[in-house]
Amino acid sequence: MFVLHSFLANVLLIGMMFLSPLRPLGQVDTAQPETSSKGFNLCETDNTAFIGGEEVIYKIYYNWNVVWLPAGEVIFRTEDLGNVYKLSATGRTYSSYEWFFKVRDYYEATVDKKTLRPIRTIRDVREGGYSLHEVVEYHSSGQKVTSSRKRGNKKADVKQLQLTDCVHDILSSIYYTRNQDFEGRNRGFTFPVRVFLDREEYPLTVEFRGKVHELDVRGQGYFKALSFSPATIPGNVFNDGDRMMIYATDDPNHLPLLIESPVSVGSVKAVLKSYKGLRYPVSSRINK
Repeated sequence: MFVLHSFLANVLLIGMMFLSPLRPLGQVDTAQPETSSKGFNLCETDNTAFIGGEEVIYKIYYNWNVVWLPAGEVIFRTEDLGNVYKLSATGRTYSSYEWFFKVRDYYEATVDKKTLRPIRTIRDVREGGYSLHEVVEYHSSGQKVTSSRKRGNKKADVKQLQLTDCVHDILSSIYYTRNQDFEGRNRGFTFPVRVFLDREEYPLTVEFRGKVHELDVRGQGYFKALSFSPATIPGNVFNDGDRMMIYATDDPNHLPLLIESPVSVGSVKAVLKSYKGLRYPVSSRINK
């Protein structure tokens, strides 16, 4: 029953994007689909979307039958450390949910400022009676990693693994994707993202689903938004072929507003709760 952890991993996965829509929200553009990823550089990007000191909090709901249960929160933070950024995400269940399952998860990525690709990542997972601590060092060549993984009280297991070039971890992929320019792109535009998780490399594809002219975000009001649909990583909670829908602000922040996804039993939503330290004003907000 790793509901929050597996969802957190997939929320972190892109923080903005992927393939095959669920129920659409609001009015979405109906321009002809665009299927090429031409002009998309997987290996590097200029950071124009965020700065150090950003903090964004999401409230996570688990849909059990007809009831939406507030399950927990995820807090994303960025720190400017000179030549690198430290990105982190902390996920925890609410005490009212912990009769069912307790989660205390922490993800951290140190990324190169020029490419936003990971240099070192940490994953600390504590769920019920299960715990995992993993540190991954990305070699300078970009095609090899060293993973040190420790489960519970067992001795750390160290492995060196080969990768293809320009691979992201789940955290760096969020901030990398937030920096992509979708202005002028039509619905159906796709691009690849390669993600390293659980000692596996996942070649994923992201689809831009167009603009939403008016998105109602619970507790935050209405926004102009970009919509994306991401594939999920199959596992304990997600079935093969499950798809997310992700909505982000249609402004230079490209801040995720709402994420919704099916899971093996029920569905899950992550809704923007609060934010501070953004690089730009949230000009996509609609005042009513």
